[in-house]
Amino acid sequence: MNHSFKRTTVTAALPYANGPVHIGHLAGVYIPADIYVRYLRLKGEEVIFVSGSDEHGVPITIKARNEGVTPQDIVDRYHYIIKKSFEDFGISFDIYSRTTSDTHREVASDFFRTLYEKGEFIEKTSEQYYDEEVKQFLADRYITGTCPHCKNEKAYGDQCEACGTSLNPTDLIDPKSAISGSIPVMKETKHWYLPLDKHEAFLKKWILEDHKEWKPNVYGQCKSWLDMGLQPRAVSRDLDWGIPVPVEGAEGKVLYVWFDAPIGYISNTKELLPDTWETWWKDKESRIVHFIGKDNIVFHCIVFPSMLKAHGDYQLPDNVPANEFLNLEGDKISTSRNWAVWLHEYLEDLPGKQDVLRYVLTANAPETKDNDFTWKDFQARNNNELVAILGNFINRALVLTHKYFEGKVPQTGQLTKYDTQTINEFISIKGELERNLDNFHFREALKDSMNLARIGNKYLADTEPWKLAKTDMERVGSILNVSLQIVANLGIAFEPFLPFSAQKIRNFINLESCNWEDLGKITVLSAEHQLSSPELLFEKIEDEVINIQIQKLLDTKKANEFNNEKVSPQKEIITFDDFAKLDIRVGTVLECIKVPKADKLLKLTIEDGFGKRTIVSGIAQYFKPEELVGKQVCFVANLAPRKLKGIESQGMILSAENQDGSLVLIQPETNVVNGSEVK
Repeated sequence: MNHSFKRTTVTAALPYANGPVHIGHLAGVYIPADIYVRYLRLKGEEVIFVSGSDEHGVPITIKARNEGVTPQDIVDRYHYIIKKSFEDFGISFDIYSRTTSDTHREVASDFFRTLYEKGEFIEKTSEQYYDEEVKQFLADRYITGTCPHCKNEKAYGDQCEACGTSLNPTDLIDPKSAISGSIPVMKETKHWYLPLDKHEAFLKKWILEDHKEWKPNVYGQCKSWLDMGLQPRAVSRDLDWGIPVPVEGAEGKVLYVWFDAPIGYISNTKELLPDTWETWWKDKESRIVHFIGKDNIVFHCIVFPSMLKAHGDYQLPDNVPANEFLNLEGDKISTSRNWAVWLHEYLEDLPGKQDVLRYVLTANAPETKDNDFTWKDFQARNNNELVAILGNFINRALVLTHKYFEGKVPQTGQLTKYDTQTINEFISIKGELERNLDNFHFREALKDSMNLARIGNKYLADTEPWKLAKTDMERVGSILNVSLQIVANLGIAFEPFLPFSAQKIRNFINLESCNWEDLGKITVLSAEHQLSSPELLFEKIEDEVINIQIQKLLDTKKANEFNNEKVSPQKEIITFDDFAKLDIRVGTVLECIKVPKADKLLKLTIEDGFGKRTIVSGIAQYFKPEELVGKQVCFVANLAPRKLKGIESQGMILSAENQDGSLVLIQPETNVVNGSEVK
């Protein structure tokens, strides 16, 4: 840590509460942040670790509308799932709160009001799409239409998901409201904007000159944005879910989620430390470090610092060590396609293996470029590294000590040149480990820690104490003393990375507490210190366990392919009035015959409650005529008659297409009166 700072405020990106968290989140943000915080705590430094759920914004309102529940129901559900996942994986927040808290509402409102009263905002009136039927302005995602680039008819007002092009709502051809299906109109609305261009000169100096030590992926993205020139950014929007804009004349407007979310770090600190929170954010001796993913770099390096600068009371971040993205089995993680390993599901399938995942995700961390997670690599790293190197060395050292010295740390005799060489080798690792941790190179730092275990393994293999036990127990005692000191060091070195396993190691050797100062010492355990009974630290993961996980992903891929290729895209939104025009009724099939010279067509005579009608239907491939006689079916009664193979068809039989392309008739669960309406 920079010697001029007394304390560190570490924040981890606020996960968005419209779904659970997956391995990409863990690898990109939360494990690196947790490693760093645990390291600082071990060193005895003052640090707090802050995060919480980001609970406002349009995607949450869309999910709520689709599920027929309130936005609060959605965020309540996912806040607790996310919070528990973090707890289960040992992410050691001092507080994990949420942006729907009363404290956050108050802090975010005060922050806005301060900037408003200082004249830091621009007020602009613009025209936006408005739904006259539901009487509300439409967020970009609530507008659908035809993409001007690829002609996809289901493009959103902010993006076409078919061709990936970013759009403005006014780019869409034939725009419609996704809420009512009506054609929206342009209507004037007033909003407040943060003039980022006003802060451009300051940001160029602060980032490009004063923070050249930032990770190259972070520095590069910031430079690219600054080179393009910054534009004013709206801090309010027309929505009924969020923190109301706290000024007169702003009814029906809330703080834009990008503005209120980062203030969550501050409000959560206030919730944690109501009397001293300002020290951690405003004192010049307080250092702020933001851990985020690459999609949040601009917000944390350009937008949020501009907000803090405009406010005037807050410290700016000292570092923003963002990671890139983690892919899964060579494909981009996608929540909408369910292409992810969800943390809560991982622990159901692989209970007690939190540290295995923490290890693999750190070893493959996407620190400066995107990286890939595969289940085969997960298995290989567990079996070849955690079991064969770390677990094997610790188990051998403990088992031999119990065998020859009743589980007590033996006295050390005269050390050989090789002993001293081994000791110097593992002592030297501490400096490199610290350098990597201080510079957020956690993948390399993990290698340093594992190298301690490699040194121990090699030392035991080279000295072969089990052979010397017949002739030189004093020498065996020296070897095992050195080995046990390495075990104790491993219990410290792995604490930031594998907290559950590090605690187990310390339990094995009855080491009650640990601190960074003891790392590199060969006197952590005193002679005659009693050890506990040894257990296996890690277990081998067999092929069948991994094959189950791979099969889950293959099933997901298959389902996605089916959805993409077999399921027809949703047709354009219709109004209730359009739907009400359909007259769907129930009737009984009295007769059914094949239509001559038409392989697909059946001619059905239906008792429809008023008499008999004929319907010709293209379902002959899936049903034998005799199977349908006597069945009740649902049919569209008011479809205009049309001739098929010379037969006038007076309606349409309703059926659903199965995954294999077969059809299933839509029928009432129990018999009803013929002619009954389907409502």
